[in-house]
Amino acid sequence: MVEVPLTHGLVLAVILFLLGLVGLLTRRNIFFMMMSVEIMLNAAGLAFIVGSSRWAEADGQLMFIFILSMAAAEVAVGLALILRFYKEYDTLDADAASKMKG
Repeated sequence: MVEVPLTHGLVLAVILFLLGLVGLLTRRNIFFMMMSVEIMLNAAGLAFIVGSSRWAEADGQLMFIFILSMAAAEVAVGLALILRFYKEYDTLDADAASKMKG
């Protein structure tokens, strides 16, 4: 079995993280913003997995399981907020949130 070098895995994680960051900063649709955050979380999990495989420890895999569970909770809460936001404003544009009164 061929082992992937540490630098290749980390470069892929950085590229995924930057793609998520660019998507988060450029999109105005709340749904796409949430998907960008998910990409960033997966990039962080990939970095943990690559580091875990490099040093032959299980800590990175445990952190990845924690990241997956945190992402699942974020999706559940985020989708509930998005549905409520859409029901109230009939749009998913993030700029409509400036009209919110609290």
